[in-house]
Amino acid sequence: MTEKTKTTEKPDIFETVESAVRSYSRQWPAVFTTAKNSTIVDETGREYLDFFGGAGALNYGHNNQILKDALVDYIQSDGITHGLDMSTVAKREFLESFKKNILDPRGLNYKVQFPGPTGTNTVEAALKLARKVTGREAIINFTNAFHGMTLGALSVTGNSMKRAGAGIPLVHTTPMPYDNYFGGVTEDFQWFERVLDDSGSGFNRPAAVIVETIQGEGGINVARPEWLRALAELCSRRDILLIVDDVQMGCGRTGQFFSFEEAGIVPDIVTLSKSIGGYGMPMALTLFKPELDAWSPGEHNGTFRGFNPSFVTAKTAIDTYWSDDKFEKEVLAKGEHIRDRFIKLCAKFDGVSTRGRGMVQALVFDEPEMASKVAALCYDEALLVETAGPSDEVVKLLPPLTTTIEELDRGLDIIENATVKVCS
Repeated sequence: MTEKTKTTEKPDIFETVESAVRSYSRQWPAVFTTAKNSTIVDETGREYLDFFGGAGALNYGHNNQILKDALVDYIQSDGITHGLDMSTVAKREFLESFKKNILDPRGLNYKVQFPGPTGTNTVEAALKLARKVTGREAIINFTNAFHGMTLGALSVTGNSMKRAGAGIPLVHTTPMPYDNYFGGVTEDFQWFERVLDDSGSGFNRPAAVIVETIQGEGGINVARPEWLRALAELCSRRDILLIVDDVQMGCGRTGQFFSFEEAGIVPDIVTLSKSIGGYGMPMALTLFKPELDAWSPGEHNGTFRGFNPSFVTAKTAIDTYWSDDKFEKEVLAKGEHIRDRFIKLCAKFDGVSTRGRGMVQALVFDEPEMASKVAALCYDEALLVETAGPSDEVVKLLPPLTTTIEELDRGLDIIENATVKVCS
C-alpha cells in the first residue's frame, strides 16, 4: 500500500472562482496531477487506486499506452481535429472497425449517428428521433433511472434533486416500475399493459421506452434477462420503440460489449458514450435500425460531433480489445472475482448485500449512511470509490476493465477493512 501523505489543501481558486456545483472534488479533496492505468497521483505524490474510472469513461485505464501512442502519432501528423460531420480518414477507419468488430459479429444492423460529445447528447438524439419516427410524444422511463442532465434526458431521469434543477415542468414522460421495484410482489408490466389497454386511463401510446439494463447512478439495479426480453416483446407487440441506454454499461463494462447481449434482445435504438472514445475523450454514438433513419440533412447537428482524435482512440481500442473474445472473458473472470469477494464479505454482516454484473459491482447497505462512511474510509486509504442509489446506500465499483487481479485484490482489501470498521 502506498504510504499515506497529507493531501495538499485546495488553493483558494477552486473556492473563489469555480462554481459551487462541483461535487466529486468535495468527496476527494486532493489535487490530482498525473495518472496511469488504474493509478491516479495527486500533487503531493500520493498514489490512489482508481475504482471510479471516470464514472465509466475510462474502461481501458488512464493514459493507456496503446491508445496514447495512436493519439500522439495522429496529432503529430497534423491529423484533422475538428471535423463536424465532414468525411475524414479517422472517421472512416473508426466506422470500418466498429462495423467489422462490433456490429457484424453480433448480427447487428445499425446506422451510426454522431450526435455530439456526451451521453446526454445521444439520449436527446434518441428521444427526438423516436418522436419524429412515430409521430408520438410520450416516452416511458423507469424508476431510479438516470439518462442525463439536459432537459429531454432529465425528463426521463428519476432523481428528484436533479429533476428539480430543471426549473420548468418535465413533461411528456411517464415512469414505470423497474425490475424488482415491488420486490416480486407485483407482476412485471401488469400496470403498464393495463393502462395501455384501458381507454379510460388517459394514457397515450408512447413513442418509445428508454431503459438501462443495469441502473448505475440508480444504485446498480440489475434487470433480469427475462425481464428485458419481456419488455422488448411488449414494445414489439405495441409498436413502441425500445431504446437501451448503454452510456455507462456499454463498451464491455458487463463483459460483453453491449450490456443487452446477455438478454438476447435487439433494441431499436442504442445510446453509447463514456468509454466509446477509448481514452476518456468526449464521444457519443446513437445507433438505430436503418428503417428509423428519418433525419433530413442537418436536422440534428452539433459543433463537436466530429472530434477526430476520439475516432482514432476509439478505433484503436476496438481493434486492440474487441477483435476476438479474449478481453471479454478476462472482464467476466474479474467480475466473478469481485463478486466472490463481496459475497464472502456480506456473509459476515447483517444488512449488507451485493449485486452487479461483470465489472460493475456494488455493496448495498440497509443503513445508507454506512455506504458513505465506507467510501470515506477508502479515500483515507488511497482508494477512490463513489456511492450511488436514491439514498447513496450503495458503494459502487467501476474500476478500469484493464485493472489487474493484484490491483483488484488490493482495493478489495481496503473496502473489506473499511466495511468491517463501519459495521462492527
